[in-house]
Amino acid sequence: MKILTIIGTRPQFIKGASFSRYLKSLSDIKEIILHTGQHYDNNMSDDFFSELNIPKPDHNLMVGYDTPARQTAKMMVGIEEVVFEEKPDFILIYGDTNSTIAGALVGAKLHIPVVHIEAGLRSYDREMPEEINRIVSDTISTILFCPTQTAVNNLKNEGIAKGVHDVGDIMFETYLYYKNQALKNSTILNKLNLKSKEFILCTIHRASNTDNSKNLKNIFMGLTDSKKTIILPLHPRTKKKINQEDESLKDYIGHNIRIIDPVGYFDMICLETYAKKIITDSGGIQKEAYFNKAPCLTLRENTEWVETIEEGVNKLVGVNPEKISEGIHNFSPSDRDYSKNLYGDGRTSEKIIKILKKCHCEAKRRSNF
Repeated sequence: MKILTIIGTRPQFIKGASFSRYLKSLSDIKEIILHTGQHYDNNMSDDFFSELNIPKPDHNLMVGYDTPARQTAKMMVGIEEVVFEEKPDFILIYGDTNSTIAGALVGAKLHIPVVHIEAGLRSYDREMPEEINRIVSDTISTILFCPTQTAVNNLKNEGIAKGVHDVGDIMFETYLYYKNQALKNSTILNKLNLKSKEFILCTIHRASNTDNSKNLKNIFMGLTDSKKTIILPLHPRTKKKINQEDESLKDYIGHNIRIIDPVGYFDMICLETYAKKIITDSGGIQKEAYFNKAPCLTLRENTEWVETIEEGVNKLVGVNPEKISEGIHNFSPSDRDYSKNLYGDGRTSEKIIKILKKCHCEAKRRSNF
């Protein structure tokens, strides 16, 4: 069985690490890794492959930054060429990025079964490009692996039931495998002279925030007004915007906000583990906050990880400065709010492979008749 895995962004590198590691132990499956190059900065790409011991990609499209349509089109052309060369049995996609939808469209048009890991997520906000990517990819995928029962229910409500499986969250598997190693090897706390639970970790990367000066100003106002120590690993695009395109933003960045370069997975896990709270607009980091039992404030009006809201461990504050500052001071879930096992048992890769093997065997049997 040959699987073509398509990855291109930081969250996909993290998700793919567990699955690729599991496949190494299997002699009857060959994985071909295609890196679209959607994240092209070393801190966003190469360092993750090295740190997580992900096999070197067999193909790298190196598409880089572009408009969504042009970027997706470039990916589709490159992916199609690789498919013709490799002739995979399955095309495997992760999450909700342009790399995801490009792989799904190529697979569907060439009649190659598309496997979507992290299927069924919905924010019900179609202004988010990720939401469009999710909906389209789920609609044309053959096998849909969901991280939660909520995701299964979302698909069912849309009339998608065939090929749907709840296998738990692949990022939780990665987190469980690497956490001890991360805490042992990371020196980020010493490097930044930080003490456990005496700082707040913040990430901002979503285009609706980073490409909107008003939203960024409001976020920085809320962070500054809190007077708390904020550690902010800043996305390269946002850093460029502040330094070159809109220097007025600097007036809203208080001395309590420490902007640092993007960090690797081990350093991020360490920061998340020892942060008093986490503030983010990232879907993946909302989950990692839950894994680490860290109260989370989400800089959005909605989230695809609704179970964290329902359990009271995550609060939507949008870009309202008062809500951000108030949440930093007063949002304090108790330990019992983290008692449920929301994201599976950490054996997601094993469950996925078992199902794919069964599907592959059935397909071969049908082709022999």
